[in-house]
Amino acid sequence: MGNLDDPRLPFNYKTRERGCVPPDEKRQRFQWVSEVAYKNVHRIVSRGYDTTELVEEGYGLTDVLFIDFQARIPLIEEDKMLNYIMVVMLEDGQSNPANIARIVAQGKTYLTQAAGASILAFGHAFGGYSAMGNRLMTYLAKGEKEGKSVAEMAALLVKEHAKDEALGVSDLMLKDPMAKRLVARAEKLGVAGKHIAFQKEIVKAAQKASKTPVDIDMLGATCAAMMDLGFTPEAAWAILAVTRAFAAGAHYCEEIERGDGYVRLGQVLTPKEDYDGEPDRPVPSLEERKKVVKSMVAKTPQEWRENVDKKKKISGSGWAIEEEIEDPRGSRKI
Repeated sequence: MGNLDDPRLPFNYKTRERGCVPPDEKRQRFQWVSEVAYKNVHRIVSRGYDTTELVEEGYGLTDVLFIDFQARIPLIEEDKMLNYIMVVMLEDGQSNPANIARIVAQGKTYLTQAAGASILAFGHAFGGYSAMGNRLMTYLAKGEKEGKSVAEMAALLVKEHAKDEALGVSDLMLKDPMAKRLVARAEKLGVAGKHIAFQKEIVKAAQKASKTPVDIDMLGATCAAMMDLGFTPEAAWAILAVTRAFAAGAHYCEEIERGDGYVRLGQVLTPKEDYDGEPDRPVPSLEERKKVVKSMVAKTPQEWRENVDKKKKISGSGWAIEEEIEDPRGSRKI
């Protein structure tokens, strides 16, 4: 019997009770409890708001993100700023997260696996929001406690973390004004606060200490702006990583759909020579939108078929993906 005959055991193995131990009815059973949301057969409720009623009243995705993460309906200006950030962060060309989605796609996986892999790649180098955001809060709190100015704390932060990728200052955006435009938009909307002000001082300190040209980058701009909107560093990371996953889905679809033997590893910067989509074109004003909009509503079966055929030619749309499923009536595949 080996160790089962050991007299130190709290029971006799040969005469032990058999079967399941009856449940302890006196102990409260485990149950998830959440103040974020609940659902029943009638509705889904987030922080007390019926989500169907929210969208029926005209609230959008960014509004619900404020509700879910902060339990509040945002100001119109805050809503516009979050939408601005998510739009500019959604696509990043053939950067590593997008290419990982493409590599995973080559293994004949599901789209959710590829998008999940892309999110897993959204780490310190591509969005160190947790590290940078918590550092901003730490140094701001330390400055308030010690009575030091924002400029003094910025100089100290740069001195102690000059080589950190999550500084929010680098040479990545010297030719791209996007980060500066994002900060300017926050200031124009009146939602720029102490975190953007602190990040601007960090840029000045870094430029003074650096031997080569540096400026605010997208990590610095988006992290500071998200925190001024009231999001924690972790919430900012979650929102923007999932935002980037939308683009990863498009890259996954294109990788599967292109049947021309196209396999090319992308670079962090993707030159125009490696792009074969629509030519550069001006963005129409909202007044001109009606002239360029294309409806996908079909009034006849023939028109529906023509629309589908057109959409199949658009790489990244997903329309050209055909899945094989078993016909329940026999072995024939559909």
